[in-house]
Amino acid sequence: MNTGTVKFFNKTKGFGFIKSNEDGKEYFVHVSGLVDQIDENDEVTFDLQEGRKGLNAVNVKRS
Repeated sequence: MNTGTVKFFNKTKGFGFIKSNEDGKEYFVHVSGLVDQIDENDEVTFDLQEGRKGLNAVNVKRS
């Protein structure tokens, strides 16, 4: 389980990015990968899963 901060999330379009605390990388997150609703600057935990364009954040929960 990874931890990070929501950098950006567009509720209308249903996607955003999470910056990982572990490696500093930003990971794409889609609304389908959310467990909890998220907003910018929320602290979250997440798993990584291979997507079409690299790793995506999934099972995203507020921490």
